[in-house]
Amino acid sequence: MQTKLTHGRAVVLMVLVALLWSTAGVVTRHLEAARAFEVTFWRSLFTAIALLIILPVWQGRGIWSRMARAGWVLWASGACWAVMFTAFMVALTLTTVANVLITLAAGPLLTALVSRVVTGHRLPGRTWVAIVVAGVGIGSMFVTQLAAGSVAGTLVAFCVPMAAAANWTLVQRNRLKAHDTSGQSSAPIDLVPAVLVGAVLSTLVTLPLAWPPAASTHDLVLLAGLGTFQLAVPCVLSVVCARVLSAPEVSLLALLEVLFGTLLAWVGAGESPGGNVLWGGTLVIGALLANEYLGWRSRPKVPEDNPESSSIVA
Repeated sequence: MQTKLTHGRAVVLMVLVALLWSTAGVVTRHLEAARAFEVTFWRSLFTAIALLIILPVWQGRGIWSRMARAGWVLWASGACWAVMFTAFMVALTLTTVANVLITLAAGPLLTALVSRVVTGHRLPGRTWVAIVVAGVGIGSMFVTQLAAGSVAGTLVAFCVPMAAAANWTLVQRNRLKAHDTSGQSSAPIDLVPAVLVGAVLSTLVTLPLAWPPAASTHDLVLLAGLGTFQLAVPCVLSVVCARVLSAPEVSLLALLEVLFGTLLAWVGAGESPGGNVLWGGTLVIGALLANEYLGWRSRPKVPEDNPESSSIVA
C-alpha cells in the first residue's frame, strides 16, 4: 500500500529532516581522536553502507539496473551530494558549528537564483529583498571571521549551499522535464540513489587524506550513527520531499537546520555563538523566514489530495 506525500506532509517531513541534519555539529564535538578528513571518510563510508541496505529493501533489487540506466542527471546529483558531505564536515573542523550553519543559510537564496537561471522560475520582489538583507548578514559574519582568522572554514562551508542549490535545481528540473510543454508526461528519473553515489564518491576522495586512521571505537560508534541517522535517512527523505516541494522551498525548510544545530551546539557542546554571529544570523534567518511567510500567504490553496502529490513508496 502506498502513502501519498502531500504538500503538507512534505513540509512536516522536511522539518524532521532538518532536525536530523542538525545533529552533526554537536556529535562531532564529542569525537575523541578522529579529525578533519578522517571524520568525513568514516561518516561517508557508514552512509554508503547504510544505503546499500536501505535502498534495495525499500525499492527492490531492480534499483541497481535503474541506476545504470539513469544517465548523467543521477551522477551530477551524486557529485553535488559528495561536495556537500565532504565540505560540511571539513568546515566543522575549521570553525565553529554556528559559523558553519549560518553560512549554510545562504542556501535558499542561492537555490532561488540557480532555479531562476536553469528552470526559468521567476523570483518575486520579496525574494530579491531577502537576498539583499541576507547578503548583509552573511557579509557581517564573514568580516568578523576574517578578523578572527577563520575565513577558511567559511569558504569551505560556502561550498555546501552552492552544491545544494545545484542539486535541488537538478531535482526540480528532472521533475519538470517529466511533464513537458508538449503535454506528454513520463516518469522522472529516480534521484534517491544519487545520495548513495555521493557517499561513495566522498568516501573514495577522502580515503587517502584520512590515512592513517586515528579514530577510536567511541568515535566509530558516533560516526556510524551520523552516517545512518544524520545523513543516509534524512538525505533520502529530502529527495522524496523534493518530488512535491519546489527547489527554493526545500532549501528554505532545510534552513531550520541552522536553528536546531546552533541550539544543540550551545546546549550539548558549550559553543555559545558570538554577538556578531547572532547579529548576522538574525538578519539571514529573519530575511528568509519573512520571504517564506509572505510566499505562503500568497500561495493559492491546494487540496491535500491533489494529483501532484507523490508516493513515499517509490
